[in-house]
Amino acid sequence: MTIWYGGDYNPEQWPREIWDEDVRLMNRAGVSLATVGVFSWARLEPREGDYDFAWLDEVLDLLHANGVRVDLATATASPPPWLALRYPQTLPVTEHGVRLSVGSRQQYCPSSPVYRQKAAELVRRIVERYADHPALELWHVNNEYGCHVSHCYCEVSAEAFRDWLRAKYGDVEELNRVWGTAFWSQRYDSFTEVSPPRAAPTFRNPTQLLDFDRFSNDELLACYRAEAAIIRDRSAIPVTTNFMGFFKAVDYWAWAREVDVVSDDTYPDPADPDAPAYAAMVRDLMRSLGGGAPWLLMEQAPSAVNWRRQNAAKAPGQMRAWSYQSVARGADGVLFFQWRQSAAGSEKFHSGLVPHAGTDTRLWREVEQLGSELAALSVRTGAEAIAGTRVPSSVAITLDWDSWWAIEQPAAPTDVSYLRILFAWHRALTESGVTVDFVRSDADLSGYSLVVAPAHFTATDAQVANLAAFAQTGTLVVGFGTAVTDENLHVRLGGYLGAPLRSALGVWIEEFAPPAAPDPQNLGTGTPPALALEGAVLGGAGAGGVWAEYLRVEDAETLATFGDGALSGWPAVTRRATPGGAGWYVATLPEPAALQRLAAAVLLDAGIEPPAPVTRGGRVECVRRGGSLFVINHGADEAVLQIDGTDLLTGAPTSGMRLPQHGVAIVRPREV
Repeated sequence: MTIWYGGDYNPEQWPREIWDEDVRLMNRAGVSLATVGVFSWARLEPREGDYDFAWLDEVLDLLHANGVRVDLATATASPPPWLALRYPQTLPVTEHGVRLSVGSRQQYCPSSPVYRQKAAELVRRIVERYADHPALELWHVNNEYGCHVSHCYCEVSAEAFRDWLRAKYGDVEELNRVWGTAFWSQRYDSFTEVSPPRAAPTFRNPTQLLDFDRFSNDELLACYRAEAAIIRDRSAIPVTTNFMGFFKAVDYWAWAREVDVVSDDTYPDPADPDAPAYAAMVRDLMRSLGGGAPWLLMEQAPSAVNWRRQNAAKAPGQMRAWSYQSVARGADGVLFFQWRQSAAGSEKFHSGLVPHAGTDTRLWREVEQLGSELAALSVRTGAEAIAGTRVPSSVAITLDWDSWWAIEQPAAPTDVSYLRILFAWHRALTESGVTVDFVRSDADLSGYSLVVAPAHFTATDAQVANLAAFAQTGTLVVGFGTAVTDENLHVRLGGYLGAPLRSALGVWIEEFAPPAAPDPQNLGTGTPPALALEGAVLGGAGAGGVWAEYLRVEDAETLATFGDGALSGWPAVTRRATPGGAGWYVATLPEPAALQRLAAAVLLDAGIEPPAPVTRGGRVECVRRGGSLFVINHGADEAVLQIDGTDLLTGAPTSGMRLPQHGVAIVRPREV
């Protein structure tokens, strides 16, 4: 098995004489996989129907002759200018009616039949020409679907939306029922009266917004499926498209079923002290989307990016440390954007593996070091193998795109960041020493000892029943704002949650009471107050924020309460024992220290013992994969390993080994 190493290769940006130097340096750096052709439509089809593949023939042959495998892109992510000039109806339109133009990238309406036809013609030509090329390792469809245009509001999209609604609801009266159009005189007499939720005087219909999110996801997925079908009709080589971590606009649960390999583009901010923890969550998501199978880090930056307001460079060793974090959490490949740093264009200040300054640089030396190490790890077999192995976990967090879309809509109880809530729980659990998967709430949960369902705002009856059933055999933690509505955004009356969860948890919610500052429109001042919390399970006193509720206990033990204000004395954390597990409810978001203590308590309740510490000092991340333990020091202070074994990177004994900031060890523990 191989741990792939390389990145996006864009030879069309450079004169022919540079290509020979490129492959020589790729060999020197240990590059084994190059992504080719992502943004080359205008070069492959400079005029409509006039194709030029000679340059790409030469590139693929050159890479093959030098032992570099190819991830070949379909080039449909950035249409050439002639498409917009000849077919302006392919250009996307914003909710405010602005038609976007050429001169950037991704300037296409996902519903446009013209775009889809022209993209299909290009893909068919590429597949016919290269399906049997000996360098081909992977097909790369489009690029970062929805990154810039996830929703289009043009008339073409409007008609496609109406067709989608006809297929979903059958008749307009069912749509009226589900959308609740009796409110504000919104009743429709036919589907032809329905439009996308364009800019409006005030709050738009919530279920219409949610359905448009679902429709927009489906239209992008239809574009992917059309290209993938052309490939699979002619080639048995695996197919992927690159995801973008926690990307709100696209439901990756649906997409993951369509790819042969999950791949991801992720760009943690080197200046953000929380970046390693957030990146760990992203990498856990990618592993989870593929059901635990190895995945591919398709893009990361060697150093600085160009699109933040402040673009920090990665510190020495940081690129290597974050690369190993991906491998630790299940990646079988570490790729970058891009191979050679551009000399022109919008991303010329985005770092590359070959920087502007060339190879006599700190960055290039790190590139060579990482390539050499990954090549050595790729040949390890048996108990020392890394590639192809899985990452075990007995803890999961539910992730639901419908809930993400719904809870962040306007006219909600409070301003909530779904991602912030997920991150808070993920971080609290991982800092307790466990590895966390993400799951759908209607999936088979029997392989887990602990499942946390935070802010699962929109839930089907089946999802509610599945979570409630898990609480009978495992430890279930339900966070605030869960099962408030059904999948149509109709409120669950009688205390929210739904009968099965209400029974499993032994609680119901009387009223929301989120902490909030006075509305500036009412001339109020101040900041949202923190709510005092009291309870041994939180380590004594603490504080909560984001959300709070008047929680009524029917058949549960109160473990923590709100400590002041109108909520003083009301339950904040409860637990109900079940025949084979427990159901916990948490009515707020405790501050980080209190949440970590709560996470430790629920882990203990689930029978999950915290692992013994493997280092002294540092801010250390430890992840088991296969038979090895990855130890990465993200802190400024030196860490000292206390585990007896051998470092697979150096061959040195690990007991007493010192890891500086961004230091990495892959420990093969000594067999006792």
